Amino acid sequence: MSKLEQILVLDPPNDLKFKGPFTDVVTANLKLKNPSERKVCFKVKTTAPRRYCVRPNSGIIDPGATLTISVMLQPFDYDPNEKSKHKFMVQTIFAPPAVSDTEAMWKDAKPDELMDSKLRCVFELPSENDKVNEVDSACKVPVLNSSKADGLLSVKPLSGAHDDSEMRRILEDRKRLQTELSKLHDENRQLKDEGLRLRRLQPRTDHVSSNSSTSVGRDSVSGSLPSLLVVIAAIFIGFFLGKFIL
Repeated sequence: MSKLEQILVLDPPNDLKFKGPFTDVVTANLKLKNPSERKVCFKVKTTAPRRYCVRPNSGIIDPGATLTISVMLQPFDYDPNEKSKHKFMVQTIFAPPAVSDTEAMWKDAKPDELMDSKLRCVFELPSENDKVNEVDSACKVPVLNSSKADGLLSVKPLSGAHDDSEMRRILEDRKRLQTELSKLHDENRQLKDEGLRLRRLQPRTDHVSSNSSTSVGRDSVSGSLPSLLVVIAAIFIGFFLGKFIL
């Protein structure tokens, strides 16, 4: 019996291209589309498993669905004279009605039920035109003008909506800080004015306190005079009454 033709549609269909420099992880995307009306199980294999990281490397694709696979090439010393011999294979099989154990399904699958597609890995270095374009785009970074009172702001390249929102957030934070600083200046000025006013009132307050204490002394003296007179009057009355009685 002849082997089944691959049911999935692969994009790209033949080559996985990785563009250097290869001093960092380089990622190539592989799209798998299921045009059939049945679920399809897939598994991704490679001839160099230590050099690549594939996410996801297996799974199930629903009818009419498309799945994107990330193939990540690990950093290595690239030799332009060495041709890549790395290859990938996408192996597929129609999923049974009830899939509980995919490992057992792959182990028990018959050769005439399997479908596969092979892809070749291609390594590319950036061309001179790409390098020039990168330099030009780096030189066209917009710069924000700021006054000396506001201080200097470090500006980073604005690329995409994320950077725009980040710049707006930075400007809003700066505006909020300037408002808080202005409030602190006003509060500091009010405290200084209040301190000067209290120092000016201090001599007058001391004078009022001294006058109050003098008045209190006078009141106590004036209050004690009637009592003293009453005592003297009582002595005289007693003296005269004693005379009359005798």
